[in-house]
Amino acid sequence: MSIQAQIEQKVQAAFMPQHVEVINESYMHRVLPGSETHFKVVLVSEQFEGKRLLARHRMLNQLLADELNQGVHALALHTLTPSEWQARETVPESPPCRGQGGVST
Repeated sequence: MSIQAQIEQKVQAAFMPQHVEVINESYMHRVLPGSETHFKVVLVSEQFEGKRLLARHRMLNQLLADELNQGVHALALHTLTPSEWQARETVPESPPCRGQGGVST
């Protein structure tokens, strides 16, 4: 199972989200083709109600501790309540990698 699929499966089971996207953004970084090291996670869950952003991120970092210890280098987290999501329904694009992305061959 791919790391992306593992993340999706864990997030679905733990948060029962209204909306979830796990996007592999590794291609935007200086890694080998096919790498699974950089992800953007957009997660909309009622479990975030009343929680500050830092607490929301800690919840995900704790859930994905194994992935973070086994090769996932970066998670761009967008954690929203259903009402926050309804007000925007989009998240910002990730900025380009400062390392110019991609690996030269």
